[in-house]
Amino acid sequence: MHSPARLSMRQVLVCGAAVVTLSMGIRHGFGLWLQPITQSQGWTRETFAFAIAIQNLAWGFFGIFAGMLADRFGAFRVLITGSVLYALGLAGMALSPNALLFSLTAGVLIGAAQAGTTYAVVYGVIGRQLDPARRSWAMGVAAAAGSFGQFLMVPVEGFLIDGLGWQQALLALAIVVLLIAPLAFGLREPGFGAGATPARREQTIGQALREAFKYPSFQLLMAGYFVCGFQVVFIGVHMPSYLKDKGLSPQVASYALALIGLFNVFGTYIAGSLGQRLAKRKILAAIYLGRALAIAVFLWAPLSPLSVYVFAGVMGLLWLSTVPPTNATVAQIFGVAHLSMLGGFVFFSHQIGSFMGVWLGGLLYDRTGSYDIVWYISIALGVFAALVNLPVREAPIARAPAAQPA
Repeated sequence: MHSPARLSMRQVLVCGAAVVTLSMGIRHGFGLWLQPITQSQGWTRETFAFAIAIQNLAWGFFGIFAGMLADRFGAFRVLITGSVLYALGLAGMALSPNALLFSLTAGVLIGAAQAGTTYAVVYGVIGRQLDPARRSWAMGVAAAAGSFGQFLMVPVEGFLIDGLGWQQALLALAIVVLLIAPLAFGLREPGFGAGATPARREQTIGQALREAFKYPSFQLLMAGYFVCGFQVVFIGVHMPSYLKDKGLSPQVASYALALIGLFNVFGTYIAGSLGQRLAKRKILAAIYLGRALAIAVFLWAPLSPLSVYVFAGVMGLLWLSTVPPTNATVAQIFGVAHLSMLGGFVFFSHQIGSFMGVWLGGLLYDRTGSYDIVWYISIALGVFAALVNLPVREAPIARAPAAQPA
């Protein structure tokens, strides 16, 4: 029995990058809605932050199951479903009359949508369709696309809010995100269509999970990814309000988020390329330590638009550059048969960190009138993540001959 033909690398990268550009680009701009929505609805920042925190937690939770479905049935169906849920969630976010419905739409619905339209699903296609020699590099390209989406979409979202108002801007994005559905056809993998014989896997889902969670390096990768989520979502959601509180114009925040996206195009691509030649654990440790230093300098230096832009550029190089080496390490250790699922579990840890970062930002701001405590927590966590990644073992896990990865 011969293996199904593979998709071309160009097709996988173009369609996968475009999907991630839309999905990640839109979600990176949610911080721009914090003040317009809370002021219009009379809500506290904690109310908005809690909904976005739920979104991140839901994204991580549903990502596990989206990964399982993508590994079993292919990414195509998962991406189609995710695009529809994303559009419904954005529309619900615009029209929610109370905080509960806002949390259900902006939180649960969009979180589930992101689970089916972002890295775990797209990286599963990359892992299955591309040669291992190009895998880390290709993951870097896809992650760079998500960063380009931030650079492209965040200013667009700011202009939409200014020109249409926050509600109409969300409804416009609900239409735009449906473009993911036609792009999904380019990621329709051979061997996953109707009537296709399921690929044989030497491990069941339960066996794969038991193996991974008993393996110390998998636990260390999850711990580091928790920190990644805490830092980037706290900064992405709360930095616009932090800067406005300090007297800087909203445009400074929009440009800063766009610069993060622009520089992360280079950061993620470089991280993915270096992952083909250097130890990924050392790359990850350097990224987390670099973030801690960048935050510390930003807080201690005099605040100005220039200092914000420099911070944004440095953080941009480090922003999602953890994604390619983390996911490539999982693939290298465990193989690709259950890559979307295992990547989903690692990402769930990331999203628990995201939940804590965005929620604590809102909670502690409302309690203390300042974001300072959360900034310092972010520095300490960066040092912690740098240390826990150093002992990670990247070699393929030793298995009995009957349980080799597919």
